[in-house]
Amino acid sequence: MNTPLELLKQEIQALNDRLLNHPLYGSVDSEIKLRLFMESHIYAVWDFMSLLKQLQLNLTCVSTPWVPVGNADTRFLINEIVLGEESDVDEDGIRTSHFELYLKAMKQVGANTQPINVLLDLIRQGNSVSDAMASASLPLYIKDFLNTTFSFVEANKVHEIAAVFTFGREDVIPQMFIRLVNDIEARVPGTISTFKYYLERHIEVDGDHHSHLALQMTELLCGTDEQKWKEAIDAAKKAIEARIGLWDGIYEIMIHMN
Repeated sequence: MNTPLELLKQEIQALNDRLLNHPLYGSVDSEIKLRLFMESHIYAVWDFMSLLKQLQLNLTCVSTPWVPVGNADTRFLINEIVLGEESDVDEDGIRTSHFELYLKAMKQVGANTQPINVLLDLIRQGNSVSDAMASASLPLYIKDFLNTTFSFVEANKVHEIAAVFTFGREDVIPQMFIRLVNDIEARVPGTISTFKYYLERHIEVDGDHHSHLALQMTELLCGTDEQKWKEAIDAAKKAIEARIGLWDGIYEIMIHMN
């Protein structure tokens, strides 16, 4: 008999296949297209970090005076993921978050980091995410993607957030995409070495160890509650559909660049 986690994976398999086989991956075949991809993908890196911190807020104590929150297993799982995502190392061994590593990669390849930095500055000034997005004049496909993510953050059902965090991202980067990046790097040596390193860390850390921890966390949070598992399935589907929508938006622009 299949476990609830196995049933969830079966429910989202078709959407995962659509994401994994999206034509966008095969279209990133030049430096200028890679810049476009990164200028949009950075928002998925940022929203991933936001989901992570919302989970930490729910599953651990992040205020004083300290009191024990939740159980030690979920505290361990989320704190270990936070440690790796917020305090990894770049290719030179310098401590950095994966988000900041991605920004560094964007700068190296010549991608425009101003829009995401404007959004973050607006949020630092106390604006809500929706107001900041409006002021930053983001494309609709990016707004739609972020609105989906932050609707789960605002609802604050921790098992749903865990499902979105665990399943609503590209768990496996297609090898075809890695080959295309390698081809670009061969044509313009030294311009995307940081992005290649980011992808390697993504595969090594996020795609293996952190994915395993996130699966455990989702399983613990849903437990034996059938309603929570149903809501987790629905949340995961919406998150993957939102990611496909983001990919569709990038691809639509990219196919008109030829």
